[in-house]
Amino acid sequence: MPLIEVSKLEKTFRIPRHHRGVLGTFRNLVTREYREVRAVDGISFTIQGGEMVACIGPNGAGKSTTIKMLTGILVPSGGEIEVCGLVPHRRRRQIAGRIGVVFGQRTQLWWDLPLVESLDLLGHIYRVPARRFRENLSEFRELLDLGPFLSTPVRQLSLGQRMRGDLAAALLHEPEIVYLDEPTIGLDVVAKHRIRDFLRRINRERGVTILLTTHDVGDIEQLCSRLLIIDHGRLLYDDALEKIRDRFGAERTLVVELADDRDGAEPLTVAHAREVRADGPRRWLRFNRSDTTAADLIASVAGRYRIRDISIDEPEIESIIRHIYEEGI
Repeated sequence: MPLIEVSKLEKTFRIPRHHRGVLGTFRNLVTREYREVRAVDGISFTIQGGEMVACIGPNGAGKSTTIKMLTGILVPSGGEIEVCGLVPHRRRRQIAGRIGVVFGQRTQLWWDLPLVESLDLLGHIYRVPARRFRENLSEFRELLDLGPFLSTPVRQLSLGQRMRGDLAAALLHEPEIVYLDEPTIGLDVVAKHRIRDFLRRINRERGVTILLTTHDVGDIEQLCSRLLIIDHGRLLYDDALEKIRDRFGAERTLVVELADDRDGAEPLTVAHAREVRADGPRRWLRFNRSDTTAADLIASVAGRYRIRDISIDEPEIESIIRHIYEEGI
């Protein structure tokens, strides 16, 4: 059975109406008028144990609302959810012991306590056996390099240090699923690398299922094999990350460096490709993957011209995702 099952999930919020008058915008506290905003609109998907899945979309698309319903924080307006065989908002206590959550812009650590005391308190809250707590803390201390700041109050930690502390806190009780909402937001390159490496390791060695929401394409490409794209509360795409190039990034570029200096020479003429840029002996040939393969095109170019070097530029995932946001599926 899937670890997470979502069917026709909906969430509607009632927002007070504001009226514009001579003195500005105001709420009518007498009639209490509301408008409805559908944040999640009929989403369905399943996630198997051990998967690492990225859930992306523009701001306000419904990603965080979906995560909060999966954790039991919000009650759905319609549809069905099961996580570990439980309905989250009906079995919050049981679900809390089987999931971990990290919200990038919030913390579950106690602001004025040293990090180690926050972790110790969470160990008691989740009733982690003392021996297992020590083993987990020792492992996370090494993997996340927590040692230098374990005794530092949380309020004095850098963003990267606090995020590493939050990851340790979310995994101390050995959850089956971890929800990560913008886990690398605002972090430098070194901190991102450490966190991504840690997530890959707990997924591989402990089989932890990870559902990640992010705007960072690096998180998606380096961590996840599957991609969910949500916009205006609807699921636009649910498939392998590697397939998104095949479906939406049809055009590829063959970069050829000619052995002869052909500065100012005629464009290269090759079947199923067009020259889109030239810089002396270096030429860029655009082609559609449905018309020809890279191997056939390379053979065609090599049969007509002397070549010093050659490479393929694939369409960037970021540009494909941006196109989907702007144009839709």
